[in-house]
Amino acid sequence: MNGGQYALLDAYMRKRMRDCDSAHDCEHVYRVLGVALDIAQSEQDVNIDVLIAACLLHDIARPDQLRDHRVCHAEAGAKKAKRFLKKNGFGNAFARHVADCVRTHRFRKGGEPSSIEAKILFDADKIDVCGATGIARTLFYQGRLGEPMYACLADGSISDGTGDKAKTFFGEYKYKLENIRERLFTSRGREITRERQKTADAFYQSMLAEVRASREKGCALLEQALER
Repeated sequence: MNGGQYALLDAYMRKRMRDCDSAHDCEHVYRVLGVALDIAQSEQDVNIDVLIAACLLHDIARPDQLRDHRVCHAEAGAKKAKRFLKKNGFGNAFARHVADCVRTHRFRKGGEPSSIEAKILFDADKIDVCGATGIARTLFYQGRLGEPMYACLADGSISDGTGDKAKTFFGEYKYKLENIRERLFTSRGREITRERQKTADAFYQSMLAEVRASREKGCALLEQALER
């Protein structure tokens, strides 16, 4: 891939990402690209051109999903990426390969990545939701959707997120953020995640302790005050 082709993809990505939320902006894309290139150094026979294109284009359908939650941005993005690449002179095989990477990068949908480029994109994208960055991005995104930090159980205690039926930060942490490392495909990706996860775990445990102390102890003290 030459500089002109990169600029073409970058300009298209930036145009598509203008309507995204702050958790899925251009800087997210550039961080994913940087981590992907890092991981690629530890893998064999990586098509760097495919990897760069897939990283740049992996979230181009995010605005569509934000407008309509029935849309899967991975599936829609794969179709958009393939059309754009073919329209701008990239070969059919290249466009299909990039589209497959985009289609399988999502945590919850899209099928399992098969090519090494798809696996690297998947890992790099998930690494950006690890550690301090991942905590911030998750809170940004859930705040935009109006989702709460935690849920209260029937007995009034605060759920740690395990099995939360409603969308909560603690629920997202237990479902996704806590277990990302187990889902990664590359050894370098797991190595990066290992260090970042320590920060995320510490934040989660501190936040859980703080909200439980203020909410549950506060309720007990309020009950005592009202009995006077």
